[in-house]
Amino acid sequence: MSFVSPLFLWYFLPALLLAVLVLPRTWRNGIIAVGSLIFYASGAGAFTLLLLACMVVNFVVGTALEPNDWALKPKRRRRLVTGVIVFDVAILVIWKYAGFATQQFDYFARLFGGDFPVTHLALPIGISFFTFHHISYVVDIYRGERPALRNPVSFITYIAMFPQLVAGPIVRYREIADQLPQLRSHRLDDIAAGFPRFALGLCKKTIIADSLNPMVEACFSTSPDEMTFGVAWLGAVGYTLQLFFDFSGYSDMAIGLGRMLGFRLPENFARPYSSVTVTEFWRRWHMSLSRWFRDYVYIPLGGNRHGAAKTYRNLCIVFVLTGFWHGANWTFLVWGCYHGALLIIERAFRWDRTPDSRWPRLGRRLLTLVLVVFGWVFFKASDMEHALPMIGHMFLPDFSGLTDVVSAALTNQRLVILLAALVVFVLPAHPVTGPLLESSRSRPAVSLRLGVMTVGLAYAAILVANGTFSPFLYYQF
Repeated sequence: MSFVSPLFLWYFLPALLLAVLVLPRTWRNGIIAVGSLIFYASGAGAFTLLLLACMVVNFVVGTALEPNDWALKPKRRRRLVTGVIVFDVAILVIWKYAGFATQQFDYFARLFGGDFPVTHLALPIGISFFTFHHISYVVDIYRGERPALRNPVSFITYIAMFPQLVAGPIVRYREIADQLPQLRSHRLDDIAAGFPRFALGLCKKTIIADSLNPMVEACFSTSPDEMTFGVAWLGAVGYTLQLFFDFSGYSDMAIGLGRMLGFRLPENFARPYSSVTVTEFWRRWHMSLSRWFRDYVYIPLGGNRHGAAKTYRNLCIVFVLTGFWHGANWTFLVWGCYHGALLIIERAFRWDRTPDSRWPRLGRRLLTLVLVVFGWVFFKASDMEHALPMIGHMFLPDFSGLTDVVSAALTNQRLVILLAALVVFVLPAHPVTGPLLESSRSRPAVSLRLGVMTVGLAYAAILVANGTFSPFLYYQF
């Protein structure tokens, strides 16, 4: 079930909100837990059992990790938390990376005249996200930052909450622990505040991201022999916009849904394409993932506290993991290493600081945007054999124009939407649209809210009814 499917929009969501609104407030977590498992099972099927098994293990271990007077000895507690983290990571590695690993073994075996059996496992949706939620839960308890949940319904609500289960934002346990026992006293106000945010995300996804999808696919499916300068840049810029509106749209919908259910989920985007440095870009893009790696990988490794060499090592580790977290493909590893290298270069030459004067700042912003666009080619391409020629053509201007297939995909409607979406490249860093729409009472915010709730929502509903929506891009991760 997708947020942009008629089944979700016209049946599941209204029924769930009605139940949360009219039933006793103390039933909230139970309603959300049951609804979330139904939501997940509708798309994951039997993999719901895998999610439940992981939840049972982490819930039981979590209660044994609290640092109280009856706690286990420090070494035993450390072994216990290490063991459950290894369990969580092993589940992720087996289901997400076993096929990729066996393909590499088979490749090397064939070089020597042999073969290696290749494993083919279907990827459970949302496994990367609920694995990180489980790790956050046990680590925050181990550190004493939050107590363990004794109520399994509350635990299921945190792990399986359907707004963030499949594609985030990644909610660290300490960010939501204090909200789980909350008794809602302003349910209508929450729905009124959250629905415009949800509608904004729906418009981003259906009107912009899905409209650009056919054009982007046509560009990236062009063979290296037929690739041109125009196709390469159109595909790269188009995907840069599509990914932003698709993923930030999902995040807006998730945050809006969470607010309607009485939860404040963390922000995930803050105008990333207005960044002046790549370092700033990672403070604004998929912020919940950046915060997770900072708190549970980078800082435990030592962060930047032990000199430049170890800081660079830690950055390399984080971005190798960031790349592979997105998918079992060499393109994701290259994308992660590419961004890690950019961050190291900025830090080494002190280019991670925003220039004070206007024109240097604009120049750095343009450079950062171009570097990010190049990186998205690796992220999108199916393999390196397609990514490298495409990037090569981006450096070699020619007058070949577009191929017939790409020209057919670039309809007048998509061209208008592409040009309108390009505005995101020149917008100022503040204010961020989502939070402004949700909470501000200023005249621009009221006008935006009115436009989204009338024209935007009506057009998005027509697109959904016509079945023109596509799956969210981050569902594959």
